[in-house]
Amino acid sequence: MKKCVWKHKVQYYETDQMKVVHHSNYIRWFEEARVAFLEEIGCPYDLMEEKGIISPVLEVTCQYKEMVRFGDTVEISAWISSFNGIKFCLSYEIHNIKDGSLCTSGTSKHCFISPEGKLLSLKRENPKLYEHLKQLTE
Repeated sequence: MKKCVWKHKVQYYETDQMKVVHHSNYIRWFEEARVAFLEEIGCPYDLMEEKGIISPVLEVTCQYKEMVRFGDTVEISAWISSFNGIKFCLSYEIHNIKDGSLCTSGTSKHCFISPEGKLLSLKRENPKLYEHLKQLTE
């Protein structure tokens, strides 16, 4: 299983009055890590979209375990945790680098659709990409 680790330094605008990261920003960090992960494995969004493959978000989960504050730097790990050629799920963990603590974990579920909004089977539409993604989940 291939993992990508993305670093992010918490900015002041991402926090509330107590200098704690606002809950909505963790979802943005998941997206940053997902985009970096897809680029790292050779499947950047722009290239997939050029090939007529769009992968909208179907669902996001996020479990908050410890607070992250202004000035902290976190590492966001992302990996494909399930894949069937039509849908896939990425899992995420956010660790504070100052002590390694797990601050947040979550998932995002996606599917593959055509520009017209119809579900795509990668196994049928793009067997090479299907095999590549399948190997990354084994």
